[in-house]
Amino acid sequence: MKTHPLRSVLFVCLGNICRSPLAEGVFRSVLAAEGKDRGIHIDSAGTNGYHTGEAPDERSILAARQHGIDISDQRCRQLKAEDFVSFDLILGMDRANVAAIQARRPANATAETGLFSEIALGEASQIPDPYYGTQADFERVYRMVLKASKGLSKRF
Repeated sequence: MKTHPLRSVLFVCLGNICRSPLAEGVFRSVLAAEGKDRGIHIDSAGTNGYHTGEAPDERSILAARQHGIDISDQRCRQLKAEDFVSFDLILGMDRANVAAIQARRPANATAETGLFSEIALGEASQIPDPYYGTQADFERVYRMVLKASKGLSKRF
């Protein structure tokens, strides 16, 4: 684990349309509220490229909007090898995401990687994929992401 303050974080889920764009927006909002957002690079990506160039899922956009956060301008992208050297921290939303991140890790990687909740809160809990759920599931994910984001902000 890096002991110096971090300057960049990449949130990763499967398609970069539900959880990771929400985490990007929420974490950006948390850092701004704490006055820590200056010079921090925050982004999100998916382990697959099925939705590259698309906006986040409308239900994620709505969940964020209901809490005063606009993620509608974000565009989905796939995790790439350069991310492992351009980010300090790459966080997967669940264990499958973390395994996919590790499988793509190049030999020259410098980024710390891990499970979002574990790195942020010391909890091995996963942030579930709400894609096949209801708006209430997206709201639950929002609350989980907010809690983890507040924990993670202590490292920035």
